[in-house]
Amino acid sequence: MIITPFETELYQKLSVFFAQHGFELLSDRKQFRKQTPTGFHNVIFSTSSQGQETWLDVSIGLRHQEIEFLAQQFLDISEEYRDDANTLVISIGKFNDDKYFRYKLHGTDDLDDVCDQIKEFLVQTGFAFMQKYDGLKALDQLFNKEPSKPCKYLYNQTHRCFKGIIAARFTNNERFLRLIDLYRLQVAKLGASIDEQQTFERLLSFLLYHSLN
Repeated sequence: MIITPFETELYQKLSVFFAQHGFELLSDRKQFRKQTPTGFHNVIFSTSSQGQETWLDVSIGLRHQEIEFLAQQFLDISEEYRDDANTLVISIGKFNDDKYFRYKLHGTDDLDDVCDQIKEFLVQTGFAFMQKYDGLKALDQLFNKEPSKPCKYLYNQTHRCFKGIIAARFTNNERFLRLIDLYRLQVAKLGASIDEQQTFERLLSFLLYHSLN
């Protein structure tokens, strides 16, 4: 993957900050990533040119390995991307309920200010969010407290149904059987293809009839 001069400078300016918080740069994936006992936390950068401006989108996320190891066997994601799949991922703009927000830079002189804003968000909010949802119980609560409502911390709500029911099974959620019925309806309402609905049924059968120990 091509790394632009702007991205190289961005990563250089942020590298010490992220290293202090236990993250390493994965430039080919355009992110800083921190390995955790349950998977990883990451901060992802996406840039685009808009006339004389550079627009920077920053997302925070995390991967829970137990959930993803099972979910990726049933989701329609290319095998080469499965090990990098996030369980949660959200842009800073969407996190703050401004889904169209981007950092806009007119030149490299703006970069220091934008880096300071990114650091401030992470220290005040972002790192705590990743830590809060690092465990199964917290993810089960996030996914399954209101299963009929969208979860803003995933882009694909069909995938939420897969991951939500896995989290419920892993935590022995007392509403597990009810959640099966709710997510089955949700998958259909979200416009999943017949193949996706059949794959979801295979996941449900696996969760119902196979030991997870």
